[in-house]
Amino acid sequence: MTKRSKSSEKDETVAENWIQSDSSGKLQDKQNRKVELGKKVTLLRGISIIIGTIIGAGIFISPKGILKNSGSIGMSLIVWIACGVVSLFGALCYAELGTCIKKSGGHYTYIIEAFGPQMAFIRLWAELIAIRPGAMAVISLAFGQYILEPLFMPCNIPPMAVKLATAVSITSVMYLNSMSVTWTARVQTFLTFCKLLAITTIIVSGMYQLFKGETRNFENAFDLSNMKLSGMPLAFYSGMYAYAGWFYLNFVTEEVDNPERNLPLAICISMAIVISCYVLTNVAYYTVMTAEELLASEAVAVTFAEKLMGNFSVAVPVFVALSCFGSMNGGLFALSRMFYVASREGQLPEVLSMIHVRRHTPLPAVLVLYPLTMLLVFVGDLYSLLNFMSFLRWFFIGLVVVGLIYMRYTKPDLPRPFKVPLFIPVVFCGTCFFMVFLSLFSDPVNTGIGFAISLTGIPAYYIFIYFNHKPLWVQRATDSFNRTVQIILEVVPAEQ
Repeated sequence: MTKRSKSSEKDETVAENWIQSDSSGKLQDKQNRKVELGKKVTLLRGISIIIGTIIGAGIFISPKGILKNSGSIGMSLIVWIACGVVSLFGALCYAELGTCIKKSGGHYTYIIEAFGPQMAFIRLWAELIAIRPGAMAVISLAFGQYILEPLFMPCNIPPMAVKLATAVSITSVMYLNSMSVTWTARVQTFLTFCKLLAITTIIVSGMYQLFKGETRNFENAFDLSNMKLSGMPLAFYSGMYAYAGWFYLNFVTEEVDNPERNLPLAICISMAIVISCYVLTNVAYYTVMTAEELLASEAVAVTFAEKLMGNFSVAVPVFVALSCFGSMNGGLFALSRMFYVASREGQLPEVLSMIHVRRHTPLPAVLVLYPLTMLLVFVGDLYSLLNFMSFLRWFFIGLVVVGLIYMRYTKPDLPRPFKVPLFIPVVFCGTCFFMVFLSLFSDPVNTGIGFAISLTGIPAYYIFIYFNHKPLWVQRATDSFNRTVQIILEVVPAEQ
């Protein structure tokens, strides 16, 4: 008889200890072990998730959308501060929602609580088929570009090499999130410290120049001769996009240790750090670059480093790549919980709400974006896709905060350990819907296409969710699919 390998013996042990079929066809834990997502997100890890996801490549490479549309250095800094304050208002609203609705899932959970399952499914549908695969592909392509740049300098990088490096990065971040929540959080903390180190280096260098008297670029900082009122909304739009990501900790609320304390605290600390970093980094840039030089630069941080640090500028692309990887890692960690919660609510296949029996990670929910993301990397028109969907982000975030105001009247007895003054959600809602109107006004074609794509969620809701009486062969195929995936991935339903 052939000697069995150790791996096959291990697989049989897993099957024997964990997988037992009952009359319903579900897989149960024979030894009644508790399988759930643990509370492993501490205050520090929560801060790392928020900062690490907000700060991507933009502040290092191209923080010029605001300067271009605001018309002057002084006005651009005011817009950076104003966008930071408005984003803080949104973050505080989400802190209230996260402490009174202690469920993971972020936007999806809050919409389903305030407005019901149909509106929540439309949001989920747009996220699943377009927004998240496209956003993941774009940030991972940026990683592939900048991680290879030091190797090919000064030549151009072959496009296929970028795509292969991108594929490796996507696979790596998926593997990390599949294997361990603890290590995912540790890597996120490390990457956040790396990008803060890079930003601190820029800020300290710039402040040194400022104290030396390099203030000539600030002498006419508020010269309004180049400012156009029509450009200010676009500048504000660019700024709000740069701060996007403050809501990601709400996607993992159930895994936050002591969320009543740590969720608001992590949000407030993170936003204070990000606002300070963004404003001071821009001030540092202007100590060595004029507005014209900054607008002409293809990579602002590289130009800054070349002027002040010589050969150290070679290291900047590496820091940018690490920053992109941190955004990928934090985004996937948070978004997988939205799909996990949607499955638990019955709006996605049941297997997506199952957890690995040993690693206690939502393995199917982590992997669900992998095929479509890889497809978009190699064959998709990513930037058109993001243009279609950009307005949807602000529409649904605004809708969530409208839900906060609405639930104050429909659910007044809901415990609210953290409560913001009413003017904060009102100001933030107005800003979000103004940005939606701006998208409709400035790019009606792409906005209309994105709106049409999201509306396909309505028939999808009635076909897949609303009508329960599906043909017997569909039910059998679904049960067979769920069972097969359970066995292959070694996942079981989470204990509630």
